[in-house]
Amino acid sequence: MNYQQVLDYLYRSLPMFQRMGATAFKKDLSNTLALCKGLGHPERKIKSIHVAGTNGKGSSSHMLASVLQESGFKVGLYTSPHLKSFTERIKINGKKVSEDFVTDFVNANQELLESVKPSFFETTVAMAFQCFAEEQVDIAVIEVGLGGRLDSTNVIIPEVSLITNIGFDHMDFLGNTLPEIASEKAGIIKQGVPVVISEKHPETFLVFERIAKEKNSSLVFAEDFVNEAIPNTDLKGKYQDKNLRGVLVTIDVLNKNGWTIPAKAIKEGLANVQRNTGLKGRWQVLKDEPLTICDTGHNKEAFEYLMEQVTSLKHNKLYMVLGFMKDKDMAPLLDMLPKHAELTFCIPKVPRALQLEDLKVRTKSIPQTKSYTPDVNEAIESVQLMAQTGDVIFIGGSTFVVAEIQNI
Repeated sequence: MNYQQVLDYLYRSLPMFQRMGATAFKKDLSNTLALCKGLGHPERKIKSIHVAGTNGKGSSSHMLASVLQESGFKVGLYTSPHLKSFTERIKINGKKVSEDFVTDFVNANQELLESVKPSFFETTVAMAFQCFAEEQVDIAVIEVGLGGRLDSTNVIIPEVSLITNIGFDHMDFLGNTLPEIASEKAGIIKQGVPVVISEKHPETFLVFERIAKEKNSSLVFAEDFVNEAIPNTDLKGKYQDKNLRGVLVTIDVLNKNGWTIPAKAIKEGLANVQRNTGLKGRWQVLKDEPLTICDTGHNKEAFEYLMEQVTSLKHNKLYMVLGFMKDKDMAPLLDMLPKHAELTFCIPKVPRALQLEDLKVRTKSIPQTKSYTPDVNEAIESVQLMAQTGDVIFIGGSTFVVAEIQNI
């Protein structure tokens, strides 16, 4: 198979949660373990940092990778989902994995894949481990896909674990209360491996304390970490403040455990995350006039930060282009939308997307001026024709809306 045929095989033959939802989620690690065994256990050949959380795990992973790169290490980075290209999921020092590697991996291991019948995500995790082992990275930053305890990435023994925060998302898999969700995220805590928690929450900190004690793991809540000289980052979302603390404490743990990450590398790494890693879609400015911003934040906690920040921008009119997934609870997000905003709803081209008729039903009672345009880029173009200098355009609601933006 060539590269395009391999992608078709991955997308069509293997269940993919981002597109299909619950039917693609396997509630144990057996497939990943079988894949790793068939590949000669590449996950055991790499040092790693494991990053989980409801929000902020992607940004935190990219920050860590950038800092480690600036320290002179060869750094692997595994994140999901991708925005434009499948190869974005696996990077080494900010460079996407080659199409040839993806093609060769699938062709060489098709018999194994057919035997195990893994999901799309399980396959990409194993592919990342294999890539990082072959390339002999010094360390890999591995972002959890969903949850923690049963996530396909949870077969590694990292140098340190980082859990960014706990919020209400994917409750059908992770539980209906914050302590239940925290327990699933805390499943990445390994015996004797230090763990950092970016945000300390009164409903969840006891869960982390209990599990860390059971695992004999040192535990640090980053909010208890006080440092007046916190460096700035080029990631401008207000929500990055708490992510930043978690990243700094994680770096501190690494330094205490024998890694050499100098202050200059921390400063330069945080100031150049986008350049070093290619991160996109986090409070990303697409155009200065009218100011046009996109963000992939798509749950209640993320939206609270986003709406606070977007309304704080000086503007005449506020336009919002939004799309949602049908398995998400939209109601809290709709309640947060500024009453003066002019809304244009769109439908990303994935099976999980909330379709036009259902979208109209769910948004019928909200008071804002609203319109509906099925195509994401047509929706953006229509808003850009209306917007003038001094106005603000926000694009989001789903990672898959941002992924379809042209020229991002």
